[in-house]
Amino acid sequence: MKKYNIEKDIRYLQLLSNSFPTIADASTEIINLQAIMNLPKGTEHFLADIHGEYEAFQHVLKNASGNIKRKVNELFGNTLREQEKRELCSLIYYPEQKLELVKETETDIKDWYHITLHQLVAVCRTVSSKYTRSKVRKSLPTEFSYIIQELLHEHTENNSNKTAYVNVIIDTIISTGRADDFIIAICNVIQRLAIDQLHILGDIYDRGPGAHIIMDTMAHYHSWDIQWGNHDILWMGACAGNNACICNVIRLSLRYANLTTLEEGYGINLVPLATFAMEVYKDDPCEEFMPRLSGGAKKVDEKTMRLTAQMHKAIAVIQFKEEAQLYEAHPEWNMHDRELFKHIDYDKHTIHIDGKDYPLTSCHFPTIDPKHPCQLTFEEKTLMGKLHHSFHVSEKLNKHIRLLLQHGCMYAVRNKNLLFHASIPLDEKGELKEVMVTPGKFYKGKELFQNIGMIIRSAFQDDSTLEERKYAIDYFLYLWCGPDSPLFDKSKMATFERYFIADKATHKEEKGNYFLLRDDEAIVDHILEAFEVTGDNRHIINGHVPVHVANGENPIKANGKLMVIDGGFSQAYHKETGIAGYTLVFHSRGFQLVQHEPFTSAADAVLRGTDIKSTIQIVEMNQQRLRVEDTDKGTELRLQIEALKELLYAYRCGFLTEHERKTPPKV
Repeated sequence: MKKYNIEKDIRYLQLLSNSFPTIADASTEIINLQAIMNLPKGTEHFLADIHGEYEAFQHVLKNASGNIKRKVNELFGNTLREQEKRELCSLIYYPEQKLELVKETETDIKDWYHITLHQLVAVCRTVSSKYTRSKVRKSLPTEFSYIIQELLHEHTENNSNKTAYVNVIIDTIISTGRADDFIIAICNVIQRLAIDQLHILGDIYDRGPGAHIIMDTMAHYHSWDIQWGNHDILWMGACAGNNACICNVIRLSLRYANLTTLEEGYGINLVPLATFAMEVYKDDPCEEFMPRLSGGAKKVDEKTMRLTAQMHKAIAVIQFKEEAQLYEAHPEWNMHDRELFKHIDYDKHTIHIDGKDYPLTSCHFPTIDPKHPCQLTFEEKTLMGKLHHSFHVSEKLNKHIRLLLQHGCMYAVRNKNLLFHASIPLDEKGELKEVMVTPGKFYKGKELFQNIGMIIRSAFQDDSTLEERKYAIDYFLYLWCGPDSPLFDKSKMATFERYFIADKATHKEEKGNYFLLRDDEAIVDHILEAFEVTGDNRHIINGHVPVHVANGENPIKANGKLMVIDGGFSQAYHKETGIAGYTLVFHSRGFQLVQHEPFTSAADAVLRGTDIKSTIQIVEMNQQRLRVEDTDKGTELRLQIEALKELLYAYRCGFLTEHERKTPPKV
């Protein structure tokens, strides 16, 4: 028997004995944990850059990136026609909607119920097979928990004694009128068990119409985490009260004519902005500010387009002023060159950038005083006060941002995978670059991400000092567009240039060294070591930059050690990338990169049984199936097992006395 230094751990062991008061209890738990260690590893899904495309996102969750369809094909093979398998998958993804359609067309609904229930039980049994009964039980809805457990664990094909038992259960579900509710319940269980852990590598917000719907989905999702993206940070900054971030959020929504998240999702009142814009820019064609239409914003009449463009210009001008004031307040950011209203010659209609004069496409700025170009007018200040208040009092927005804080961080290490959204600041040689986070304090690599994370959280914490909180709120803008921000990492954000300068040379945003060097395996190894990711089969997984598949770009880089999975969900990028993004799946047999084609709609999926067409690319396959013991969870369980063995030693050697479990009194 291994000997332990009990005196050192006695306090901890006393606490542990409350949960395991006897030798039998401790021994049983060791057996249980050892058994769990040898189960296959759960399936992890990695998504990035969802950008408000809630229908495609929800469908990917429902079909588990095609995993459920593969299970159905494996299970039923040639015993079902392709159309029948499509219908079954469609039912699993959208049970409520599909049941309505079936009941309209099916002539013998009882027979359909009987066949379908048996099929669903078989699928559920397959997806639950790698989990403990306890974990499956916790995933089940209360009202059907016992019935589903019975059906899952009775294999009639190998036990004829139980055939009648199972058939009677299913017949009774139908005869009592509970078939619909049961089907919905078991379909939801299948969806839940198909994905063990979801990792979102940033950018839930902007461009698409339904970021708030995605956040509502995540509020009830069983297990997920997020590594914040630049667009998430922008909304967090807006919620915290950064006026420049508020302007950017509104501007991006107007740019893509997607105001659903702002107005319907969060109740942000844009009427004051519309009133202001119509008055100030009534004679301005605002051609540069016509919205980009895609997806849900395709049907917009001419009058709405005109108003949207006016609002777009109004908030853009205010944004450039608000940003300039923050650059003035924080000279340590070295972003004075982005105070572009100061570089305009308002008589010549030109702007001086990087030692050269460029003509402006338009120079109609009725709210700008050339002597004080970055000052807001009284009307602009009044408008910003109203918008600021609207963001501050939005209960749902605050709830969703708290959710991002609860489940999120700047980076994460999960099962030898380093996860972050965009970049690691590097110098020209590929060494970690020191970046100033607060005045006079520089950090790099892991410390940089940790300190940025702490600043972000301090903006929302009541125990932060007024000075700390104010700087944190201001810092959201630097994280959004600062050259050394790990969420941006470009020379500049050329928003102004794209609006007002025709010469595309000024539009170029020079990417940071990370994007130039990340194909180099040695650089990737260096980053992994800096973040203390050790061992074989380690990877960096990130998003942010769309993968230009149409131009032959490969999302797998650095000899397989880096994977870029920009989701490409945003319809604005489909022409640019040629696809609708990637999902990375990490299961017990290895990594699979799933390439998606554009999603039509949930209604189409229900009506015609269409699915997202996905192409699987094998990234890395293991010779042996990974088990729980090979994961972070396995490391945690080993520590628990060792602690329980020490508790056993303490009981057997008399350092602690066994005692009866204290059960709460019956009410």
